[in-house]
Formats: sequence, structure tokens, C-alpha cells
Amino acid sequence: MQEQTQLMRIAQVAPLRERVPPPSYGGIELVVSHLTDELVRRGHEVTLFASGDSLTLAELEAVCEKALRLDPNVVYCDAYELLELSQVYQRAAEFDLIHSHLGVLTLASAGLVTTPTVHTLHHSFNPDTSKIYTHHNKQPYISISDAQRKIDLNYVGTVYNGIDEKSYPFVVEPENPPYLAFLGRFSPEKGPQHAISIAKQTGWRLKMAGKLDEIDKKFFEQEIAPHIDGKQIQYLGEVNHEEKAELLGNAAITLFPITWQEPFGLVMTESMATGTPVIATNMGSVPEVINHGVTGFICESHEDMASMIPKALELSRHTCRKHVEDRFSVSKMVDGYEAIYRKTLENRIQKNGFIHSTKIKC
Repeated sequence: MQEQTQLMRIAQVAPLRERVPPPSYGGIELVVSHLTDELVRRGHEVTLFASGDSLTLAELEAVCEKALRLDPNVVYCDAYELLELSQVYQRAAEFDLIHSHLGVLTLASAGLVTTPTVHTLHHSFNPDTSKIYTHHNKQPYISISDAQRKIDLNYVGTVYNGIDEKSYPFVVEPENPPYLAFLGRFSPEKGPQHAISIAKQTGWRLKMAGKLDEIDKKFFEQEIAPHIDGKQIQYLGEVNHEEKAELLGNAAITLFPITWQEPFGLVMTESMATGTPVIATNMGSVPEVINHGVTGFICESHEDMASMIPKALELSRHTCRKHVEDRFSVSKMVDGYEAIYRKTLENRIQKNGFIHSTKIKC
């Protein structure tokens, strides 16, 4: 007998600062895009709440015409996301399940309707948000790494962020002369200043790309810009997907010198998908993403990162690619989310009887 597949009506609620998928930088929005489109391909009825310039296979509902980051007239982004949540929960009865990617803003509304909401935690906790999450600790939370679970909540699973490895061409041989790559937001916690230090210490060329927010411009002008010479230290600005894949794939090594407990560093999987190993600091999700000594190296200091470059050059680029295919694919990510959705609905059925709207596909 063919296994029955439970099809669901799902609301995906995305942040509004970037479109889905982002044209360049935006890890959360990229993950939401992959998740939403794959759910549609699997037959689910999906509504995506996102900015109006988003591109999706799902039904799109928007409260703003374009990503808020592109609108100079927008001062308070949270106001638009609260408006978005008002739309979502006014329509809650139309969905079997709501999946929020907005963090704390969703929590108060989620407890006021019978439609269950699951929350993916895309950010780390701070003292302020910890209080809010703790107050709503019974709601179902999905972590994106085990390292992220710093406070006691109702965790219903860990689902690693997945990428479409086919959109990252595998590069057998890096560019010659070789270079190190840094990709990420130009902020102190992402460590671009340490990537520059490693390059200068070792004499390697460094190519850097990523987003620069207004809040980090002073840091960039003081700590980054003076070192950019267009030769050893190159700054490429904010790059699109194709440029990003080319930057990572042609690099000999990608540096991930973070100084904070990052819940999941998508750059690591993107780099390994192209075949390029990663050298990173031992913080946050890094030990769950990099296979130490196989797809890169996990270091206790930035000085140690520099010393690992010769060993990283000996690693198999094919092994890096397979590591991503096996553990961090879109398919594996969506399998994880589907399982959590079904378990969440089963729990609701046990409490509330049954769900009329759920479809069964034979």
C-alpha cells in the first residue's frame, strides 16, 4: 500500500527587510525561499507573507511593495512586520499551521489563536529577548543548531539551514595565484578585521565581499577601509548570488573568523558546496557544520587560523562538496521541517479533536 502523505495549508512568515530570496545578502530570506518553494513542489498549499518584490512559487501576501532596506522613507521596520503579523493572524483559521521566521514579534499573537505556530530561531539570544522567549517558553521552537539552545524552551527539533547545492558550481581547482575569501556582513562580530590580519600575517591575498549596514559604517571606515589596497586586500562590495559562488569557488580557503555565538553560518556551507574548505573560530554552530580536519579546521584563536592554512590546502574539495550534499541540502532541511509540522499537528489533534482542512494524498 502506498504511504499516505499529509498535505497542509501553511503560512510562511518572513522578515521584510530583504526580499525573498535576497538579491545578494540575507541568510534568513534565502532559507525561507528554499523552504517555501520546496513545500509547494511537494504539494502543500503555501502562503508566503513577505515583501512585495519577493519571488516565490507560493501565494504571495505583502504589506509593503519592496524590501524595507531599499526604502529610505522607512524608519521603523518593526511597524511593518507587526502589520504583517496582523494580516497573518487575522487569517489564521485559513491555515493548518503558521511558521514564523520573525522571532519575538510573533509570540504574543501566536498564543491568541488555535492554529499552531512554530518558530524557527534564526538569531542568538540576548538578555532582553531571553525574557520574552522565557515568558512564552511553551510555544514550539525550532533551533538551527544545537549550540543555539542557550535557554530552556520547548524545542521540538533542530533543523540545519539547507542550500541548493546545484546553484553553487563545484570548482575542482582554485584560482591561481590563490587567494583567501571572506564573505559576510562587515561588522565587528563577523570578523572581517581578523580576516585582514590573517592575510597580512601570512602574505596571502584576500578578497572580501558582503553587506555594509549604516550602523557599521564607522567600524568599516576605521578598521577595514585603511587596509584595502586593491592588490593584497580587495573589497568587492555587496555581491549577487552568481558573484558570491564565483568568489567562494575560486578561493583556496574561506575564512570564517567570527567573534560571536552565531547560530548557523550559511557561508560555511556555501563555501564547502563549491569545494572550498573553511577555517573558522570555534564559536556557535561551527563544530556542527565543519568536519574538523576533513572539510576545514576549527580553531581556538585567529592566530591558530593562520597556522592552519597549509593543512587546509591539502583537504579534498570533492569531500567538502559531498559533506554539504549529505547534511545541508534543501531536501534534507525540508524533510526536517515537514516532520516537525506533522508532529505539531498530531499534538493538536490529540488536544483538539481533529483538523478538517488537512488533505490526504495517496
